[in-house]
Amino acid sequence: MSSRLGLAIVLCGLMVLPARADSNEGVSDSADQIVRKIDQLYRSQSSYARMEMEIITPRWQRTLTMDIWTADMDKTFIRITSPKKERGVASLRIGNEMWNFLPKTNKVLKIPPSMMMSSWMGSDFTNDDLVKEYSLFEDYAYEFTTVDEPRDDLYYINCIPREDLPVVWANIVIAARTTDFLPVWMKYYDEKGELIRVWEYSDVRIFDGRRIPATMVLIPQHQEGHKTVLHYIEARFDTPLDENTFTLQNLRSQQ
Repeated sequence: MSSRLGLAIVLCGLMVLPARADSNEGVSDSADQIVRKIDQLYRSQSSYARMEMEIITPRWQRTLTMDIWTADMDKTFIRITSPKKERGVASLRIGNEMWNFLPKTNKVLKIPPSMMMSSWMGSDFTNDDLVKEYSLFEDYAYEFTTVDEPRDDLYYINCIPREDLPVVWANIVIAARTTDFLPVWMKYYDEKGELIRVWEYSDVRIFDGRRIPATMVLIPQHQEGHKTVLHYIEARFDTPLDENTFTLQNLRSQQ
């Protein structure tokens, strides 16, 4: 299996069907292609990325720069490199377990289940966002759908998790460009049909031969004026990684 590059996945990942399409086999194949393309967009056997994260609230704003390594679908290592105040703070995920390192106290803290829904570094991501990993293509059922005020240059697909998948979202609706299937936005709904968060994708660039949206904005729908913006500065896919990258010893390192 491949791994997620970045946070959330979600770290991380579908759309509405234009009126010109119908429900024949060809349409099904097109939906299959779109979901597969989006699912693999940031994935690889291993990866390295340098990212900038802007955390914006009505009262304050700050920007963090971080290095991120991933392997398969179960390992993520994140180290903050700036600003100076947070430099050296690190997070390690192995499977469903997560640890944080705080250089000021020189302590490694394992995140208990009671804190999994807490904010990560004051952003709109939770610790749980960094731990949970899934595949849209393998773990969801999907179909073309409709939206209010659709655009002719976008496909719209509704994704519903399979019955045995432990996720908090009742469904995800994605808008993807008809030209290259790159996502424009994803909307996450709870079991009551209420929109909880929106992902917006833009600034398409080429990293390591792969064409991806370089800017992603996470907008929570119940916190007015809040959003978290991710910018890819550098990215490498299927890159060799040191075998000690995903260890508690490396977590303490302040390189």
